[in-house]
Amino acid sequence: MTSIKDVANLAGVAVGTVSRVINNSGAVKPKTRQKVEEAIQELNYFPNEVARNFKMQKSKMVALLLPSIWNPFFSELAYYIEDELDREGYKLMLCNSGGKPEKELYYLDMLRQNKVAGIVGITYNDIENNVSNDIPIVSIDRHFNKKITCVTSDNYEGGRLALRELVKAGARKPAFMGSVTSVFSETMNRREGFIHEAQVLGVDYVIYEKPDPIVDNQAFISEFLQKHGDADGIFAITDMFAASYIDQASKQGIRVPEDVKVIGYDGIQDSPYFHPILSTIRQPVEEMARTTIRLLYDKIEGIPLEKQVYRIPVVFRQGETT
Repeated sequence: MTSIKDVANLAGVAVGTVSRVINNSGAVKPKTRQKVEEAIQELNYFPNEVARNFKMQKSKMVALLLPSIWNPFFSELAYYIEDELDREGYKLMLCNSGGKPEKELYYLDMLRQNKVAGIVGITYNDIENNVSNDIPIVSIDRHFNKKITCVTSDNYEGGRLALRELVKAGARKPAFMGSVTSVFSETMNRREGFIHEAQVLGVDYVIYEKPDPIVDNQAFISEFLQKHGDADGIFAITDMFAASYIDQASKQGIRVPEDVKVIGYDGIQDSPYFHPILSTIRQPVEEMARTTIRLLYDKIEGIPLEKQVYRIPVVFRQGETT
């Protein structure tokens, strides 16, 4: 494995000079810098980030704690988070917990020991007592505690908007379908907004949900169809739920949107490869990601934030299912 000494020997300079070039600190003559950079390229040398950060007492590593990398919403979010970090020279450490609380706790303990600059966290588990305020952290959708800033879409307004669009499309008995997290998450406001708007409009509605995680989506939806087969409008808590419903309903001869109107939440199915293209409440994923990192930078620099919760507006995107 190539070391910094190998680079110094090839360039004919001292190790300290190589260090100044890598860290862009201190005066180095242009010709000397060029020799060092050429040696680094020739040897394919990669600096040890952890050792560098320890010596400098300033990390350029930010950890992203995700429940899953398979969900397209989380994948899109991670893409924009990494891009925003890259603009300021930060690196991203991806921690995929699989939604398991014990794995999240393991990651949090590891991150405390490795002195990362900050953490962006997405979890639906009750790990509040294990979250340290020593490391700057910004959460998405979930309130860890009062000292941790949360960035989220306007889930409540999204629920209201979904109900109005279902009614506008002709639904007379709309239903909310989703899962309930063990601890409060902003995502639960999708249901609350749906209920509020239905009551305001005097619309008969159905709420059908089970504790998260739902192990068998197919069984969940089959049970819903048996109990509430007369529902003619569906607002699913996520696009993935909506897609599962459409697939299961079609197997039972239920046509979308002729027999039932369907709206999801997230906005991940915007590709023509999806059929039908889902009507959905689109989350501003890029804005959420970049806002999260900018707020994290302020926390890293010790700048007080104006609010604890930053809610970003959503929009309805018409598809082929309403």
